[in-house]
Amino acid sequence: MAHRGASEDVPEHTLAAYEAALFQGADGLECDVRLTADMHLVCVHDRRVNRTSNGRGVVSTLELAQLRQLDFGSWKQPPGDSEYVEVPDLRREGAHRVLTLERLLELVVDHPRRVEMAIETKHPTRYAGLVEEHLVALLDRFGLAHPRLGERSPVRVMSFSAMSVRRIRRLAPSLETVLLLDRVPLRFRDGSLPRGARIAGPGIHILRTHPEYVARAHSMGNRVHVWTVDQASDIDLCVELGVDAIISNRPQAVLARLGRGGSRVSAEAHPGVIGLNPDKP
Repeated sequence: MAHRGASEDVPEHTLAAYEAALFQGADGLECDVRLTADMHLVCVHDRRVNRTSNGRGVVSTLELAQLRQLDFGSWKQPPGDSEYVEVPDLRREGAHRVLTLERLLELVVDHPRRVEMAIETKHPTRYAGLVEEHLVALLDRFGLAHPRLGERSPVRVMSFSAMSVRRIRRLAPSLETVLLLDRVPLRFRDGSLPRGARIAGPGIHILRTHPEYVARAHSMGNRVHVWTVDQASDIDLCVELGVDAIISNRPQAVLARLGRGGSRVSAEAHPGVIGLNPDKP
């Protein structure tokens, strides 16, 4: 899963970053979403735009038109040996402007192969439950919120907020949900999760210290999606422990480490989609 796109090479959360990730062969895309002042979901990680754009201000107080005036790409220069340099189209006008979730979903549904999506809701926010309501409504427009019986949406919703996860489960019971963990609370160290969550999302630092957590989660019937896995030793650890998905800033490097080639990996050759354990439900 490409964390904010191929974000080591290309400015995070831009259309170019996600196009680069798909070009490199990523099985799926991860993004963060926030609501603008005029109720549009945009892919921005930070509460403020200061770090990743040439502007200043809080996302929730700016309208989409204001955000579209900003440059979200010039702050990051691509490395000289990056494939980003070899794909001029990634530098086209508009590829580094603010990315709406609607545009990213268009990219995903129009792609010739199935692309998984992990969408993180950012909390706390002044809009509280409106984030989840607008998210489910948008997913529903694309036919992704309520899959038909026997089908599975390619979208899962993640959050560090257990409340956000519960809201999603209430609004769209068929969507898979991930509780992100910066630490594992004592009551969940047996691998269980709070009501509404079906997938554990620990940071890689948790698995370095507590590698037994993966087996415990699996014993409780929960899957494990790990962030943010960029180092070769951490990729190897995830494989050894049998995690179900790796979220990385370096999707191409992860694929290569997994023996799945470099860029433009064939989805048909690897039907497990995102899974390191494709036989798991």
